[in-house]
Amino acid sequence: MKQKVSLISGFYPIVDTAFLKPDDLVGTASSLLKGGASVIQLRAKGLGGRETLKAAREIKGLASSYGAVFIVNDRVDIALLSGADGVHLGQDDIPPLEARKALGPDAIIGLSTHNADEAKEALSLGADYVSFGPVFATSTKKDAQSPKGLSALKEARGTTPLPIVAIGGITEENMGKVLGAGATAVAMISEVLLSDDPGKKAFSIVATIKGLHWPESRF
Repeated sequence: MKQKVSLISGFYPIVDTAFLKPDDLVGTASSLLKGGASVIQLRAKGLGGRETLKAAREIKGLASSYGAVFIVNDRVDIALLSGADGVHLGQDDIPPLEARKALGPDAIIGLSTHNADEAKEALSLGADYVSFGPVFATSTKKDAQSPKGLSALKEARGTTPLPIVAIGGITEENMGKVLGAGATAVAMISEVLLSDDPGKKAFSIVATIKGLHWPESRF
């Protein structure tokens, strides 16, 4: 598996236009990377292609300077044109194998999953990692499914060798339980973006995770 996939571990922040103004995407991404994030995703629902590409190219440059992985949500075209490290796809998006044809063999492709069967199938579909959730209740996505809980996360962990990024209602306070249930990384949006200082919040989260002594090679 690609070497950079190993960076999808621990803290996985997402800069999201549901919480940030377009002009704040790059600055917030910079703060999160300074705070220690080794991976960052751009989620720009509703933002025009030109603005999304501009933000993606700038965030890619920042991520590269920190040696971090940059993932674009949904938009294979933006990922390709910005030189992103990969793309994260939903169950109804372009299939991972088709995305790989466009992005090439070295691209990191993530796939959203919501149950053990989807997590198990992801490897054969061509995914390099999966997200799983929502683990807890979340207001970030209007169309989010009902919370799956830690037991479902544990079940999914047992079905796949791929890294699992847990998402949905995860906070600095409950992330230890999520990592303990088998997640390789914890995705956070509102927990970080609504904080007074996203950079300091990121630093605190990364330090806490390192304090949990969860080795990257665990999975």
